[in-house]
Amino acid sequence: MKNQIAAFAGLLGVFSLATAMPAAAENAPVVYHASFENAAHHEARITASFRDLAEGPFVFRMSRASPGRYALHEFAKNVYEVSAVDGKGRALKLEQRDPYSWRVEGHDGAVTVSYTLYADRADGTYSQIDRTHAHLNMPATFVWSEGLEDRAIEISFATPNGRWKAATQLPPAGGRSRFTAPNLQYLMDSPTELSDFDLRSWKLSDGQTIRLAIHHDGNADDMDRYAQEAKKIVAEQIAIFGEAPKFDHGVYTFIADYLPHISGDGMEHRNSTIISSSNGLYESDFAQISTLSHEFFHAWNVERMRPAELEPFDFARANPTPSLWFAEGFTNYYGDIARARSGVTPVDDYLDDLAGTLTFIINAPGREVGSPQSMSLEAAFVDAARAIDPDNRANMFVSYYPYGEVIAVALDLTLRTEFENITLDDYMRHMWKLHGVTEKPYTHDDLRKGLADVTGDADFAAAFFASYIEDGELPDFAPLFAEAGFKLEAADPEKASLGGVSFEEKGDALFIASNTLTGTPLYEAGLDRGDEILSVGRFTIDSEDEYEKAMKRHEPGQEVAIRFRSRGEEFTANATFATDQTLKITPYEKVKMDITDAQKAFRKSWLKTEINPDEED
Repeated sequence: MKNQIAAFAGLLGVFSLATAMPAAAENAPVVYHASFENAAHHEARITASFRDLAEGPFVFRMSRASPGRYALHEFAKNVYEVSAVDGKGRALKLEQRDPYSWRVEGHDGAVTVSYTLYADRADGTYSQIDRTHAHLNMPATFVWSEGLEDRAIEISFATPNGRWKAATQLPPAGGRSRFTAPNLQYLMDSPTELSDFDLRSWKLSDGQTIRLAIHHDGNADDMDRYAQEAKKIVAEQIAIFGEAPKFDHGVYTFIADYLPHISGDGMEHRNSTIISSSNGLYESDFAQISTLSHEFFHAWNVERMRPAELEPFDFARANPTPSLWFAEGFTNYYGDIARARSGVTPVDDYLDDLAGTLTFIINAPGREVGSPQSMSLEAAFVDAARAIDPDNRANMFVSYYPYGEVIAVALDLTLRTEFENITLDDYMRHMWKLHGVTEKPYTHDDLRKGLADVTGDADFAAAFFASYIEDGELPDFAPLFAEAGFKLEAADPEKASLGGVSFEEKGDALFIASNTLTGTPLYEAGLDRGDEILSVGRFTIDSEDEYEKAMKRHEPGQEVAIRFRSRGEEFTANATFATDQTLKITPYEKVKMDITDAQKAFRKSWLKTEINPDEED
């Protein structure tokens, strides 16, 4: 495998492209330049030149939204020392009428803007500049002007270090670090990493190229193993759809930063993805492959099969859609199952993770508040959004990622059970042909109709969407897993619980650090975030270890007195222990249950795996 993964040999340190994109005009209407002389202090100096402007005021702005994110992000806060000149180099007076934009008058048809950008967060949304790299997400980096979005763009970088290369989906324009973009939408969707990264690449059967560029402290063996795992996952996902997307330039690039000063994230883009983690590959036992798998599936689902509400993407406001349960949740499902099907992740590990997701969703009080569809619209408040006031998300919100994932599990197993030779893979291929290959944005009704088309049963599709997407019901999962010879059950039916919460220890005191969940014993007893637990029954509580000892000494159904302090006042309340709600999924073979050939065939079709009953749990 190592010999099949080609080392990087790009011309002049810039990626070569298998298929060249038509170049922008020799004198591009919009020209950007970024330099990093003060990288030690996380600054870039940027110029943006706009020509052939209409008479009257010229307004330029920073974005407030970023492709792949659904909440607002105030990128303008990191822009300062802003100035502008006209085509003859004469200074223009700037006026600000809001925090996000600047206005100039009296130009001669050309305006060049200069500004300093502070950037010190490397993830899928923001930018980071330091001595080791320039990690640039474009909405967090470059100003733009309304009305000029369709103009071609040229962009260049003056790197402070001769070892820095560029990893980007932008096509090169000649020279070491010059690139083009056909329009603003493409530029803003094109994150760029400038650093001394490592690279591996390989060819797909259709002639396209996959590149893996990683800025990290690991060694060649780490790169080779990670590339091998990535290659397996890419192949598995292509098999699901029957073909790879037609990447605009015949190339797809994974751009990754794995260093201690990096923030963990993953963000999909049309022909690339950004993956970031504060841990190295070896240190995290290559756990980053999970994010890679999720993000690559987005090359089909959300980058080409797109919700209608996201077209075109608006950089000046939040971009809501009720279909994130499909765009993100179904991607969550396939990102995980592709790892299991490809053999990258052992099936037992996959089942453990899936059981944890089911445990969370089945017991989430937020499901009583809204459906997967309505939770998708909450993205503006949770998708890396920031607020200083406390909220009650634990009781009124369920993330569309795991919510959509369990709906995908339910639909896949239901299709395999009730319809001959029809699976969720067939549904995804059908939606791909209708809305991915054609890049015709879909609506909620299109998703429902697509299910009706695949099954030939409009009543089934209508009932499934009404119950599980619009109303938020869940099916009985136990018989669905039984079809594959898996037992879904309580992990420990004798374990007592007062409800899942997180804690914070302060000296010899234990405080509840998260909202207690509706319906749990702690909630019913009146305890909430910030309360200090003093005792549980006969146990004095001064640490989380003492709290766990108290749990182990009690049984479900037993009543206990809890003494606690809330905002300076001491209370005592009675609580009845519940049964711990944690679930597990176990192959029949490992619990000595009989399994039929039909169940084995169902499992093999679903997970591409067989279970060795002699393996230890």
